[in-house]
Amino acid sequence: MMVETGSVRLQGIGASEGIAIASVSIQTKDELTVPQRKIEDVEAENKRLDKAIAESHADLQAIHTEASKRLGPEEAKIFEGHMALLQDPSLRKKVVQLIERERVNVEYALEQHFDIIITKFENMKNEYMRERAADVRDVKERLLKKMLGIAETSFLQQAQKAPCILVAHDLTPADTSSLTAGSTAGFATEIGGKTSHTAIIARSLDIPSVVGVTGLTKVVNPGDMIIVDGIDGMVIVRPTEEETIEYERRREQFLADKAAFHALIHEPSITKDGRKIEIAANIGSPAEAEGALGVGAEGIGLFRTEFLYMNRSSLPDEEEQFKAYREAAERMSPKPVIIRTLDIGGDKSLPYLPMDPEMNPFLGHRAIRLCLDRQDLFRPQIRAIMRASAYGSVHMMFPMIASVTELREAKALVEEEKAKLQAEGIQFAAHIPIGIMVEIPSSALIADQLAKEADFFSIGTNDLIQYTLACDRMNEKISHLYQPFHPAVLRLIQMTADAAHRANKWVGVCGEMAGDAQAIPLLVGLGIDELSMSASSVLKARHLVRGMDYAKLREIAQQALGLDTQEEVLRLLEKSQDADNN
Repeated sequence: MMVETGSVRLQGIGASEGIAIASVSIQTKDELTVPQRKIEDVEAENKRLDKAIAESHADLQAIHTEASKRLGPEEAKIFEGHMALLQDPSLRKKVVQLIERERVNVEYALEQHFDIIITKFENMKNEYMRERAADVRDVKERLLKKMLGIAETSFLQQAQKAPCILVAHDLTPADTSSLTAGSTAGFATEIGGKTSHTAIIARSLDIPSVVGVTGLTKVVNPGDMIIVDGIDGMVIVRPTEEETIEYERRREQFLADKAAFHALIHEPSITKDGRKIEIAANIGSPAEAEGALGVGAEGIGLFRTEFLYMNRSSLPDEEEQFKAYREAAERMSPKPVIIRTLDIGGDKSLPYLPMDPEMNPFLGHRAIRLCLDRQDLFRPQIRAIMRASAYGSVHMMFPMIASVTELREAKALVEEEKAKLQAEGIQFAAHIPIGIMVEIPSSALIADQLAKEADFFSIGTNDLIQYTLACDRMNEKISHLYQPFHPAVLRLIQMTADAAHRANKWVGVCGEMAGDAQAIPLLVGLGIDELSMSASSVLKARHLVRGMDYAKLREIAQQALGLDTQEEVLRLLEKSQDADNN
């Protein structure tokens, strides 16, 4: 390794908040070399495949058991997904077909099959789906090691002897789950994203981490001092004395703020002049409701049901969905749980649900459009949600509504399933509030008409921004055009809020803006009643709301609506923040 000297700053992605300052331990893994051989005995290769699958499954089961104890059932589900992939019948079928057709050894056939799947995931536009490539890669490597006779050894063992910061090209979920906060001060990797399972586990363990730090292993030497800033996503290699002192101060401030936020768990989210703002959490599974309750979330503002459909080989049936929704409702009761119906398509696809290729999937056959066409998918979900309503305060929400007609069609199906459930003697709540996602400009423009049909609105700012500005936020060439504070976006948010309030309905925000400290004052000033975000942001948002003056924020919001550019809006917000601090 070339020895580098001098302080180096590298920007990455903050995966788990916190600041760590310690010496570095560089972790390396040997690259797997997979030979290609011609074979005669196909059956023998098939048996080797079955043996590797069985042994890998047993290893994952042990990891899952340990993760359940240390991390909790939700994080342990990551390894359930790995086991499901191993047991997927199509995996064995396609690898066997390749062995028989090409007469090649099982290791080579397996690598070829997995690499195709990995490439498909890596090319998806949705960040969450791209990150699943790492899970597939982990399962691939686990199987190949079994076949090549390479023992699974913990390359982290040397780092566990003293608190240090791990630096690696990547860490698998299994690697990360074996860490302990007491012996691992933090970690930084060259690849990965905020939604990767490695990042999720790091947050569960409360270990500061930064991922996606390009070129990190090329500039760091064993034993170097290093700073990992999981708040701003910064890694500083060989910091100066001044940088070390500054980050020690920031670490103390972070810990003090964390303690102050924790004291607000049972406090209401009310501005200084008495405006109540509901602070809710977004979840993807019922187990995540515990995390929401643990930070004092006032409800679930978005239950993303599509995650129930992922990491599996077939559709979840009505009963399985009912149990998941009921669990979330019971855990949160009497607080509300807003369950969004299936939002699949576009950048989120299911391997067992073939869909025709589309020129522009983001504007295509997805979300409510797909569900209205595929009632065999939609009706069981409606029934499951309605049945769960007997066990808590359940709301139903439809995604990607663009017209009153779509909303009426969806509501008509709900009424039909209500009648069937009544006839079957199955219990459900007498009134289930039905709302819509406002994420298409057309729905904001006709919000006054939709408010007559819907019980509430929830603005999905991620899609609203990209549809309003005709900007794919995952396209690096135009990502600068994805502007959350663009005056056009702000006007659509205000139009939606005003229309809802005229109809005595409430309106929330469940996109990324909801948890953005810079955006929260503006959203409150625009009249938003509820903010739903990741559980990790709830207490910070509550702290911000409790320090706000709603009347003043209304004035600032009106000024922002009259500005010409996002830059002007941001300057206005910064100026008002500076005035408050002084």
